[in-house]
Amino acid sequence: MNTLELQKTANEIRKGIVSGVHAAKAGHPGGSLSATEIFTYLYFEEMNVDPENPKDPDRDRFVLSKGHTAPGLYATLAQRGYFPKEDLLTLRHLGSYLQGHPDMKHIPGVDMSSGSLGQGISAAAGMALGAKLGQKDFRVYTLLGDGEIQEGQVWEAAMFAGAKNLDNLVVIVDNNGLQIDGPVDKVNTPYPIDKKFEAFNFHVINVADGNDFDQLRAAFDEARTVKGMPTAIIAKTLKGKGVSFMENQVGWHGKAPNDEEYKIAMEDLEKAGEALCQK
Repeated sequence: MNTLELQKTANEIRKGIVSGVHAAKAGHPGGSLSATEIFTYLYFEEMNVDPENPKDPDRDRFVLSKGHTAPGLYATLAQRGYFPKEDLLTLRHLGSYLQGHPDMKHIPGVDMSSGSLGQGISAAAGMALGAKLGQKDFRVYTLLGDGEIQEGQVWEAAMFAGAKNLDNLVVIVDNNGLQIDGPVDKVNTPYPIDKKFEAFNFHVINVADGNDFDQLRAAFDEARTVKGMPTAIIAKTLKGKGVSFMENQVGWHGKAPNDEEYKIAMEDLEKAGEALCQK
């Protein structure tokens, strides 16, 4: 896909996120929207995956370590064709397979159940080591929140990945600067993030704007050239990106828009889509 097509796809995914969380009357829109370009680039450009064969043993793997942003992953999987988009409106409903956190047993395209913060990167490192031991050449990607990396298990996994030279592992940090309790640097600062990963034998790529597809493309292309060590992509993003009243507002970490707010959000996204169509 070219950049414009990716932008249009991301805008559709944002509509899916907002619609799903609104229908659920619960969920985490802020961090789903900040990571939308990352989700889009992974599933529509970077990863070797096939919605027709979601269990292909040679497919690339993705682990959503910050599992609460499941609305972002689900909207992306639906856009990619893993399941019908209308199912997004069943998010968190009793009996729906689209639970509040990813469930690998019931959701096509989900490679790892997640939600307990800090654990996803460990699973991803295990998958990457498994590929090495099995002499498979698939790649493993995992997305972490910048608040999530306050968890100690993240650094145990990073130490392991660096020690085992897992160059088939790409760790992405969605650095939107906000977590549930406020700005990450006020709650329990993880900075400097890049130096910490470098200390664990990671090749680190800083992305100044993680909502920019050209910058993401350059980062993921660079990651593919790295040998002998895992890669960490630290992507600076905007929480709530694309919805005017949610942008950079910590209160939208984990709540759903009401009917009036939903209408404004969808109008924002419709306008963004129309602007993209005129390019």
